[in-house]
Amino acid sequence: MFATRNSAVAGICLYFTFNMFDVSSGASVSTSPRLIPLSRRTMESPRSILRLKGGGAAATASPSTAEDILAAANDAAKSTAEEVAPRVPKELAPPKMMPWYQQPDDDWEKKDGCEVVRWDSSLEGFKGALQHRYGRYKTLKRSIINAEGSLENFARGYTKFGVRRSTDPKKPGIIASEWAPNAKWMALFGDFNNWNRGQYPYTRDEYGTWHLFIPDNADGTPVIPHGSRYKIAMTTATGEETTRIPAWASYAVQAPKGAPTHPAYDGVFWDPPVKYEFQNELPATPQSLRIYEAHVGMSSEGEPNINTYDLFRERVLPRIARLGYNAIQFMAIQEHPYYASFGYHVTNFFAASSRCGDPDSLKRLIDAAHGMGISVLLDIVHSHAAKNVVDGINGFDGTTHQYFHEGPEGYHDLWDSRIFNYGQWEVLRFLLSNLRWWLEEYKFDGFRFDGVTSILYKHHGIKHAFVNGYGEYFGLGTDMDACVYLMLANDMIHRVRPGAITIAEDVSGMPTLGRPVTEGGFGFDYRLAMAAPDMWIKLLKEQTDDQWKMGDITHTLTNRRYKEKVVCYCESHDQALVGDKTIAFWLMDKEMYDGMSLLTPANLIVDRGIALHKCIRMVTMALGGEGYLNFMGNEFGHPEWIDFPRVGNDWSYHCARRQWSLADQTHLRYIHLNNFDSAMHGLEQAFPFLRETHEYVSLKHEGDKVIAAEKGELLFVFNFHPTNSYQSYRIGTCWPGKYKIMLDSDWPEFGGHNRNDRNAEFFSTRGEWNNRPHYIEVYSPSRTVQVFKRVAE
Repeated sequence: MFATRNSAVAGICLYFTFNMFDVSSGASVSTSPRLIPLSRRTMESPRSILRLKGGGAAATASPSTAEDILAAANDAAKSTAEEVAPRVPKELAPPKMMPWYQQPDDDWEKKDGCEVVRWDSSLEGFKGALQHRYGRYKTLKRSIINAEGSLENFARGYTKFGVRRSTDPKKPGIIASEWAPNAKWMALFGDFNNWNRGQYPYTRDEYGTWHLFIPDNADGTPVIPHGSRYKIAMTTATGEETTRIPAWASYAVQAPKGAPTHPAYDGVFWDPPVKYEFQNELPATPQSLRIYEAHVGMSSEGEPNINTYDLFRERVLPRIARLGYNAIQFMAIQEHPYYASFGYHVTNFFAASSRCGDPDSLKRLIDAAHGMGISVLLDIVHSHAAKNVVDGINGFDGTTHQYFHEGPEGYHDLWDSRIFNYGQWEVLRFLLSNLRWWLEEYKFDGFRFDGVTSILYKHHGIKHAFVNGYGEYFGLGTDMDACVYLMLANDMIHRVRPGAITIAEDVSGMPTLGRPVTEGGFGFDYRLAMAAPDMWIKLLKEQTDDQWKMGDITHTLTNRRYKEKVVCYCESHDQALVGDKTIAFWLMDKEMYDGMSLLTPANLIVDRGIALHKCIRMVTMALGGEGYLNFMGNEFGHPEWIDFPRVGNDWSYHCARRQWSLADQTHLRYIHLNNFDSAMHGLEQAFPFLRETHEYVSLKHEGDKVIAAEKGELLFVFNFHPTNSYQSYRIGTCWPGKYKIMLDSDWPEFGGHNRNDRNAEFFSTRGEWNNRPHYIEVYSPSRTVQVFKRVAE
């Protein structure tokens, strides 16, 4: 074991230089002939990195406008993808159960939901509430099994509902089914029948589900060809003659100008003659989760438009792989008509956003990520739905209570959206099937559940600080139907897809959220540590860094529920939105535009900003939890906020983009932050400290502004003091032996001043120091972090 770790030490510098670039010349620090300068690779097709092999497509014309250039690039990317990823059946290995993640328990009926008490004695007084919640889960699950055969089968509603091709060879044609219990009449129509409303009417069964079968034409061709636009013509419960997109539609696009349904969306019948076949096996679930949060649409640079899945795969995905992230979390995938909603006002839950391409192009992107060993998570929105009626599911059959609660209970005041009725049988089928659909059809590897606080409570967390004890979690304000839904969701996900990852976005601190369902928990693998970004913004906003309290920082980062894993982050998309500032902006403000050139010496603002940007990220990754997350572009201090096109900015795309070239330019300081981000991931990959259980903060010195901590087999030393550097500074450690520096934020490739000898060796002395049996003496420059590793006993 020790020899293995020593070999890792020898190789860690090689790992870092694989991703580092010399800021003076643009050449790779490594002499490996496989690497070419990043600045020269930006616009090239990085197909050599993919497991999908093949050549490119030649351009056929010279585009004249920015829109033409983007369209041509996307066509080339799509054409190339179709060449390199032939849609041929391939036998892929089934997913493996990862023992470090939640696993379903077949003895669930024998449990009482109180096993979680052993991890938290404060729950002892709430055993009755735990038993009641788990009892509700068992009762509902039994009912589902009795009616549908299994929970997994219940979650296959997409094989029964929506518009789809018959799989019965004796009955070829189109089958359509829709649950609309209060509708008075329904028919399917579209461009395939010249929008004739009455030609293909549905019939209603006793349960409120409407059915339609359209046999194929006499020549065997389908009445509804692939790519046809369609809708449901409906007479609603109120007698209104209107149209709807089927709730289970798998693809939707905005109707073109001149179409009878413009400007609303139409469903699209997606039935390509050759189905996309995934070529890469599902990646092993990472034990140390390092997530890159990304938005495909705003990932383009320079083009006044929305980026596509294919161009993201070609241009952005290789960047993420080079940085060392092992998971991507995609936002805004579910269809949403209002782009500026950031994807959180969903109308079509089973449809991938058509702004960025068709369903197959999203599958190509996910397949390519899997080929790089990267897991792909979906930011799933089940906490609410857009209130759109014509192109959404609100008021689908003419009532306000079909999918949602009636009255004020079914409306979210702050989000201007509708709240699901999680106790309704068909709503449960809809939501659980939606989860399975993304797992099965697109091969997503898990979910980040948005707005879990809103799901859990009838008050949705509005005007609640959750500071009055556990009674707030188990009182009448908790939505028990919603709690049971989340338990069923995690149960189903981990049964259908062993090793799948689920993450809860919850600000309330709900106990047991990250414990297995059969212990009485909710079954999430991780919860987001949402206090950390709030802390950093508060410190940057309200205090100078000489006022920062080391104890407060370490408390916020390490204050986690026992045995519940956490994904920590300094900032996400929330902090990047217009009206707020990223950490880089708080630190450097307008100097982000004027002071980032390496052709002139760094001014004091930029020097401070770059130094603290690195320290903040490293201390968050080191002490914040078992996973780490970063939002697209923030790793190199992207200088713009995010502002989607809207009335207030004259529908401009100018700030709905990412300027990747800033991190590629060897004469700009952004490259230093990009290099350090890559080095952090290289460090974690070589010595996986995120997943390690050993964590001990030995020093929180308020006067010196120093934090020292052991995490895994690494020793971290942070000096946040604005001016003081410390010679022969004693750092306690539990390990005797010889130490070397594995990572130093002061190295020049990270924009530092190179005040430590990177080859220096440090020998421990026996003697208690800060409650540790040994200590080493180090030089700790101001505003830096050094990471030490014992290399010999």
